[in-house]
Amino acid sequence: MNKDLGMISKKISKKVKLERNKKGYSQEELAFRAKINKNTIWKIETGQVSPNINTLEKIAVALEIDFATLIDVTKVEI
Repeated sequence: MNKDLGMISKKISKKVKLERNKKGYSQEELAFRAKINKNTIWKIETGQVSPNINTLEKIAVALEIDFATLIDVTKVEI
């Protein structure tokens, strides 16, 4: 994987967790709202998998935020 893409992937993982915590959702609740497996949320947040665009869109909808907000990792530090 390209070094920059790896960094972006790590930042997106952290951003998903940050936004989930802002809402006060558990991983299980976010998974239910996004209609995806809770293990997938865990894997995304721990950086074990990089979510595809469709999964990120489902997560954004579940978190009630814009897709652009979810993928804006310009201020995310890792």
